[in-house]
Amino acid sequence: MNPRAQLPEPDPDVCRSLADDLREAGFTSAALREAWGETPDTAVARGLRSPALRALSGRDDALAVLGRLLVLGMPEPRASVDRALPRTGASGLAKLGLATEDADAVTPVAIVRPQSFADEHGDGEWWVASDLDEAALQSALPEDHVLGVGGASLTLASLQLPTPSGRGLDLGTGCGIQALRARRSVAHVVATDVSERALRFTRLNALLNGVDGIETRLGSLFEPVAGRQFDRVVSNPPFVITPRVDGVPAYEYRDGGMVGDGLVAAVVSQVGAVLAPGGVAQLLGNWETRGGDVGLDRVREWVAGSPVPLDAWVVEREVLDPLSYAELWVRDGGTLPGTPRYASLIDAWLDDFSARDVSAIGFGYILLRRPETGPATLARFERMPQALPDGGLGAHLADALTAHDRQTALDDVELAASALVVSPDVTEARHQLPGAEAPTVIELRQGGGFGRAIAVDPGLAALVGACDGDLPVGVLVGAIAQLLEVDEVALRDDLLPRVRELLVTGFLRFDD
Repeated sequence: MNPRAQLPEPDPDVCRSLADDLREAGFTSAALREAWGETPDTAVARGLRSPALRALSGRDDALAVLGRLLVLGMPEPRASVDRALPRTGASGLAKLGLATEDADAVTPVAIVRPQSFADEHGDGEWWVASDLDEAALQSALPEDHVLGVGGASLTLASLQLPTPSGRGLDLGTGCGIQALRARRSVAHVVATDVSERALRFTRLNALLNGVDGIETRLGSLFEPVAGRQFDRVVSNPPFVITPRVDGVPAYEYRDGGMVGDGLVAAVVSQVGAVLAPGGVAQLLGNWETRGGDVGLDRVREWVAGSPVPLDAWVVEREVLDPLSYAELWVRDGGTLPGTPRYASLIDAWLDDFSARDVSAIGFGYILLRRPETGPATLARFERMPQALPDGGLGAHLADALTAHDRQTALDDVELAASALVVSPDVTEARHQLPGAEAPTVIELRQGGGFGRAIAVDPGLAALVGACDGDLPVGVLVGAIAQLLEVDEVALRDDLLPRVRELLVTGFLRFDD
């Protein structure tokens, strides 16, 4: 069987049998990590399978057989596979298009990897099927490759808002990981892709994990859902900037077929039309710094170009120069340094960037929201390259949107009448020279969310320290003004805008 042959339509009964077999075998990420050890587990994540194979050498138990076959992509004796999967057997894997079989051996043509996760609804684990990776293929990836769960996938999954909603769209679903995650909070999800192969993996993964309510549609961008609106849109789009020249692979999972960052620009400028009032879109993306146009400013222009008003929160996490960007994505496709093809691909990327006067490429998170009514009120375009605290950002983003809406609805008199409390993850650090009476720097640090650290002056530090829910902000400002011997009106005018910012960023909360 040709590994690039189309997957068959997944059989629900065989999927249930396979799920039962995998569950009975204890086929989990934790069990595999224990079976082959921490270091080999890290190596597997980097595409190196030999340490794990060495650790499983000589073992013929179900976990070892399935680890080699379904995670590492190695052929296994048919008798061993039939024992490891007593309900499904080698014939069931072949029926699902996950392997080929003969009288003696079973050869995988896809991988099925357990993926643990934790969100506000609890802990869980999925089995995620996708195409064989470079380690299993021992070659560069085919252009129609369907990617499994990678770092970007996990990042976007952790960003998804956990608040319940009715209708969701996963744009460019790939293997379906975002659709699975969205169904944790969204009643019904439409998953779209330009690749029928990807959609069959999505349907397979939904059946394998017993997740209903996922509908698949074939097509590009928003064409498959024209005329429909959604409460939640999530997309890990094929945003990788790829030269449009002969000889450069156009991988479906990462290349949207447009020039430069045009794919992300198209999603940002068009998504408002499919958002219901109050609906939120979340995506990852790249954006170019061209000439004097800074990348984040160009994203701002895309948002402004939407025919539907959009609240926007864009976080730039990383910036790469053109050479570093080219090297990243040439290696990602399985072409290694030191080869003539590697050098020619790097040149193609550099020529492409030079043609548009690109000096840097940003990567980050984009959150867009269609207001319930009226104009947009949120416009945050930030650079946050710092390491993030453990845990997902979805709940933090949801809380930030709620806080933004609430404080926006209050005038200064109403805000001054509000009682606030310090978030439990906030700490204060003071730095001063030896022998000095007062600190030279006062810093508030956030243990969750984006892990922000901000410098504050004595007035704001005193206000934050006094926010325990007992007294309203206005009363506290008056007391601090007396203590610092400053004008109360001037202090209030200075502090209230910064209190609003601390509410949105999660340092302070309303006490209710």
